[in-house]
Amino acid sequence: MRTTVTLDPDVEALLRKAMRRRDESFKQTLNQAIRDGLRGKRPRTTPPFRQPSFHMGAPRVNLTKALALAAELDDLDASAKLREGR
Repeated sequence: MRTTVTLDPDVEALLRKAMRRRDESFKQTLNQAIRDGLRGKRPRTTPPFRQPSFHMGAPRVNLTKALALAAELDDLDASAKLREGR
């Protein structure tokens, strides 16, 4: 099908950049971009985020009552600050 489309300058620049990167014609690049857009495919510009994790060994304290431990440590910190006059 033949049709006339008016492209915004920024879209044209993106299309020309993709043409050079892919070494394809204007028609091929435009058709592929439209296909990808209508299918919901987005080009991946960066690798997916991966959070590194590390084995830290067995816990040194019983974590079944972690909130109680945190509260106790907070109480100790608050009482130390009161003793120092802060």
